[in-house]
Amino acid sequence: MKKAGLLRNPRRGYFQITDRGLSVLRDGPAEIDVKYLERFPEFIEFRSPKKDGVTEEGEESIASDSGASQTPNEALELAYERLRTELASEILQTLKGADPSLFENIVVELLVKMGYGGSRKDAGKAIGRSGDEGIDGIIKEDHLGLDNIYIQAKRWDATIGRPEIQKFAGALQGQRARKGIFITTSDFSREANEYVSKIDSKIVLIDGKSLARLMIDFGVGVTSVAIYEVKKIDSDYFAED
Repeated sequence: MKKAGLLRNPRRGYFQITDRGLSVLRDGPAEIDVKYLERFPEFIEFRSPKKDGVTEEGEESIASDSGASQTPNEALELAYERLRTELASEILQTLKGADPSLFENIVVELLVKMGYGGSRKDAGKAIGRSGDEGIDGIIKEDHLGLDNIYIQAKRWDATIGRPEIQKFAGALQGQRARKGIFITTSDFSREANEYVSKIDSKIVLIDGKSLARLMIDFGVGVTSVAIYEVKKIDSDYFAED
């Protein structure tokens, strides 16, 4: 730490006077006050507001968008969430421009990685085999096939409203099915969400943003670029027996 007249020597653990300080002593001023010290550039710099990201001791600090300081862990988490949001947006735009058959394969891959459909081969056969009455496919709920889940996948831009969900629910009833998943690259209206919360059939609505996040979480259509491992001290290791 360097001020107008002192220089800290961290190795030796004491302060030593600088050349500027020796010069002041030689002048022999009657009083050393703020007005006197303002003639020195070092003192002006010392009193000036610190630049963003630097503390008085020269240590780095990190400021958020709101101006509040953050710990390195908080900054890392914020950066991670920003990267996820940007990646999810890129995935969603790619899905909207993808070929329908590719979109179908992506849905299959995601559901299999989430634990549905049994094998990839079985799931691939199930999806797309129907297409009647608002159902795009049927997939096993688990590897044993104890129950089936009916799939509707829409690569749309427009918001999906209650009529589309009602049509899908009617298709489930026609199949005597109890569970369904409606996946879209767009979103669902408030009425659509309210409708599925009131009916007996269990229908899960997966909008475009949720679909993109699930693809990130289960590693579908993405690849790892870098992995940062954050560690902390193991207090138990250093504890005495």
